[in-house]
Amino acid sequence: MKQVPNFFTLLNLVFGCIAIVYVLQNGISVYVDASGVQVLEVPEEIWMASLFIGLAAVVDFLDGFLARLLRADSEMGAQLDSLSDVVSFGVAPGMILYQFLRNAVARQEDGLDASFLWLVPAFFVAAAAAWRLARFNLDKSQQFSFQGLPAPAAGLLVASIPLIYWNSENETIVGLVRNKWFLYAIIAVVSYLMVSTLPLMSLKFKDYSLKNNVPKLLLLIVAVAAGLLLQWLAVPVVIIAYILLSLVLKTKTA
Repeated sequence: MKQVPNFFTLLNLVFGCIAIVYVLQNGISVYVDASGVQVLEVPEEIWMASLFIGLAAVVDFLDGFLARLLRADSEMGAQLDSLSDVVSFGVAPGMILYQFLRNAVARQEDGLDASFLWLVPAFFVAAAAAWRLARFNLDKSQQFSFQGLPAPAAGLLVASIPLIYWNSENETIVGLVRNKWFLYAIIAVVSYLMVSTLPLMSLKFKDYSLKNNVPKLLLLIVAVAAGLLLQWLAVPVVIIAYILLSLVLKTKTA
């Protein structure tokens, strides 16, 4: 029974690997539209990568829950968890950004011949996740609060991009995701948030008193409202709310 949490941890890793496969299989589609103009697009199937990153996040939550339930916490489990998270919430999201950057750069004049160096920043997210998780493993004080954005939150933020892109009818949003500078900004902000030492709340409960869980309850309300009103755009909204609530109400999140 003590290996059950580790099974879920490794399932997290497997889902991350499957997400990477879906990202790499899609590439960029080149076709001619009805007016005879050549169009470049990221195939819609890339949303499957987002799905498996989401599944990885679910089992990542379950492995910790089961470890506490079965009293099966171990150093081995902690290391496996971080190694799996690097793949699922670092490498896989980085590959999503890589493909969207490819599409954005290819849309420029002579973009298909652009240097690979334009795409390298996509991997900064994977590097930042690795740094964040290594630091977390060395710091045993981050049980009920975090320093920097947790890798799963960063991974889910990036994973929401294909879902927002393919389900949005707002041309401004679609245009932003096709803009390389906007994608570079996402990479910079997400990477910084992971390696920063910003004090952010953990979603674990010390107790079940209302006084000590106000930020978590407010976040839950924001998440439900955003989900109903904004659909997939709710993901970045909830993560922004998570950061702001952590900083504004930090005395209640320690």
